[in-house]
Amino acid sequence: MYIEKIKPFIGKSLIKVLVGQRRVGKSFLLLQLIDIVKEANPEMQIIYINKELREYSFITNAQELFAYIDEKSNGKSKVSLFIDEIQDIDSFELVLRDLVARKNFDIYCTGSNANLLSGDLATYLSGRYIEIKVFGLSYAEYLQFNGYSDSDDIFLDYLVFGSLPYLIHLEKDVTIVYEYLHSIYNTILLKDVVARFNIRNVTFLENLVFFLADNTGSIVSAKKISDYLKSQKINISTQVVIDYLNYLQSSFMVFKVKRMGIEGKKIFEIGDKFYFEDIGIRNAVVGYKPGDIHKILENIVYLHLRMAGYSVTVGVEGNREIDFLAEKSGERMYVQVAYMLTDQSTIDREFGNLLKIQDNFPKYVVSMDKISEKASYMGIIRLHVKDFCLKLVTG
Repeated sequence: MYIEKIKPFIGKSLIKVLVGQRRVGKSFLLLQLIDIVKEANPEMQIIYINKELREYSFITNAQELFAYIDEKSNGKSKVSLFIDEIQDIDSFELVLRDLVARKNFDIYCTGSNANLLSGDLATYLSGRYIEIKVFGLSYAEYLQFNGYSDSDDIFLDYLVFGSLPYLIHLEKDVTIVYEYLHSIYNTILLKDVVARFNIRNVTFLENLVFFLADNTGSIVSAKKISDYLKSQKINISTQVVIDYLNYLQSSFMVFKVKRMGIEGKKIFEIGDKFYFEDIGIRNAVVGYKPGDIHKILENIVYLHLRMAGYSVTVGVEGNREIDFLAEKSGERMYVQVAYMLTDQSTIDREFGNLLKIQDNFPKYVVSMDKISEKASYMGIIRLHVKDFCLKLVTG
């Protein structure tokens, strides 16, 4: 999917930027792109820099990057440049700006920072770069990647362990997998948050991640978090909470989802929901508990909507809430997520809120219930969560 998005721009004087959380597979995609470029043009000069490898540790700033590229390009008329984790090079944007101006560089890079191309650089390079968000494996990709057939047990593994590709090498044991996921969590926290933003209160940062993991899919605000901490005799200002939440979003560890009016499209400034980039890391932080299944299912559905290219908000109208209002190319869908529709009050709540929406866009209630094909209720489509996730990929 990602390669097909990039292919039309191969060989063009555009910076191709793959962004996403660490370990979702950006580096491997970069290596695949090198193979594609070589196959199309065996004579192409390739320069590859991977900032996670020791042999490239000497490249720490723009001047050193310039020197290395000039030495390796050796006056070639056309060069393909690949830089992995480019945000680890200080002032890298100066190099990109210069190379784009030269017109003979075909540039690809990856980064684990949501603000990689922002501010002045984005303004200067307007129309000269494309940014592609890379996620972990969708459920369909998880099945294909591991050679699995779809089943309830395999889907449960996906909910428990998450979607990072390297898990294919590990035994499906909670202790083993969560130890690996904890190491990634620590790397993201230390490299992409603490070091990048000069965080001093690391303990609070860890507590904040735990709070978000424990309250996945709940409406939270910086003030609510600050007030909770004060009740625990921890005095952290609302502004510091806002800053730390922004840092976590920048690292792609969590996504903030805003609430929006269903009809008037009013954006609610207070109270957002947070979901994790990888549900396995969320579970490794707070522990996997069957009682959290609804939170986990919401997180998975949110991720699959994003993977399918939708912008996603929480729908609000009066005292009614729709879990997800998803929009793409002028189309819209509404999605309610439930664990099991076991009683009438749950059915009335999940379907009732959707029935009050007066438009003809598709409406879904997804749950873990056993559902026959093409099940519906008053025009609202019912699907098993895993079938909904597969539907988003296959169309």
